[in-house]
Amino acid sequence: MDSIFILKKTTVQFVSTRISGINFCVAMIFDSSLEIKGFIPNTMIDWEGMIASTIFLPGCNFRCPFCHNRELVLLPDTLPTVPPDMLEDFFIERKGWIDGVCVTGGEPCFQPGIEKLLEWIKDLGLKVKLDTNGSFPDVLRSLIDQGLLDFIAMDLKAPFDAARYRIASGNRDSDLVERIQRSIDILRSSGLPHEFRTTVVPMIHSPEDIESIAKSIEGDEDYVLQRFSPKTTIDPRYSKLEPYREEDLKRALERAKKYVKRVRIRGAPMPVNSP
Repeated sequence: MDSIFILKKTTVQFVSTRISGINFCVAMIFDSSLEIKGFIPNTMIDWEGMIASTIFLPGCNFRCPFCHNRELVLLPDTLPTVPPDMLEDFFIERKGWIDGVCVTGGEPCFQPGIEKLLEWIKDLGLKVKLDTNGSFPDVLRSLIDQGLLDFIAMDLKAPFDAARYRIASGNRDSDLVERIQRSIDILRSSGLPHEFRTTVVPMIHSPEDIESIAKSIEGDEDYVLQRFSPKTTIDPRYSKLEPYREEDLKRALERAKKYVKRVRIRGAPMPVNSP
């Protein structure tokens, strides 16, 4: 998490504050022990066309071997917690400058307190982008129905074969692929702006796999191929893996374009870690 700005860990006395004439207690959003473990104050990358902040929630029900947020997923207690009143002060001071907040992880829908967190962000007058792996369709539908989301980015880890998805996600739930497909249907029928995305990883994905994934969302508006970042991955072997070359990604992109209106490559090429 070297690219994430984390506020200094402090002991905070939570007090009520007044926002737009409403008495509101910051501590209320953490009644389920939800903690924020990382914060990027300003980004124009995480939400296209928006000036946003990004907050990182700990924990995930996946163990993707290529995930580079290892500490956030496996060792969240080793990371300092960002005090919510400091975040609130930041958002109030920059009202009119920050358009929205990207909520990512880990897996945000894995957190029982996600609803109250998003309500808090919306009460501050900010829009919300949610990053999700799509394995909690009921939570996703509830958040959409409550009007708590403005944009959703959903990861598609592999072609929709149970064995392939198990390898890519590290999750052995027997109904996982069915839940992923339910989330896709929820997203596509929601009317909300959204994107599907796949981190393209050697040993896990081929150009043919990317075509298969794209075919499963045929007719959708937006599919993003993300460059694999070989940093501190959950499976250390992947940190030594060389990412796909530009021509390989473009070959996968051309296959995906047969099914999705806009297909893009995101992320700058990353050097492989030294042994």
